Amino acid sequence: MTEKKNRSVKHWPQDERPRERLIMHGPSTLSEAQLLAIIIRNGRAGRSAVDLGRELLDTFGSLAGIEQAGIRELCKVEGIGPAKVAQIKAAVELGRRYQMPSLAGASFCSSSDVAAYYRPRMKDLKKEIFRCALLDTKNKILREEVVSIGSLSASIVHPRDTFKAAVRESAAAVIFIHNHPSGDTKPSQEDILLTRRLVQAGEVIGIQVLDHIIIGDSDHFSFRDNGMITPVR
Repeated sequence: MTEKKNRSVKHWPQDERPRERLIMHGPSTLSEAQLLAIIIRNGRAGRSAVDLGRELLDTFGSLAGIEQAGIRELCKVEGIGPAKVAQIKAAVELGRRYQMPSLAGASFCSSSDVAAYYRPRMKDLKKEIFRCALLDTKNKILREEVVSIGSLSASIVHPRDTFKAAVRESAAAVIFIHNHPSGDTKPSQEDILLTRRLVQAGEVIGIQVLDHIIIGDSDHFSFRDNGMITPVR
């Protein structure tokens, strides 16, 4: 496509504008910079939205790099403010969720099933996210809950907060899932102690902890599979 330096997208020929091109020819015909331009919408003085899209790709290396970058990092690119970052992050998250099946009415038969569902959502996160999947008496998913968003190294999880949603939804059992930003799935001592506390709390209130799964880059760790959670007979 012909360079349009110092001209906004609205002054380009109609068939070269990203939005119009997408409508006429489909999204697959657009470059990554052009797709970003549609999300960004407006450029800045002397720089079109496509230019900003290219600058983001150059700065962070790829779409994956943009997805993994923090809010403050993205805002350091001149012309990219909080509103544009929110639009980009929302678009990326929609794409991520589109690739995943709905949890409603589904059931997990193994730790591998759980990991396969959650890895796309959690493997590249820079913070530890602790989730709780709520199950009915037939181990079908009722819903899921984000319990804690931690730092780069740890999440702060209290059994009271963890089981609040499970009690409210009358869940019969739960599965806990969290990620390790390092990519290493080996449980820390804190992970082991927390799991014991959660299993004990579940026993007290009558909600079974079926498993606690740690998501890594390409693997997962199951406390149940490794004999660290004993299923109720």
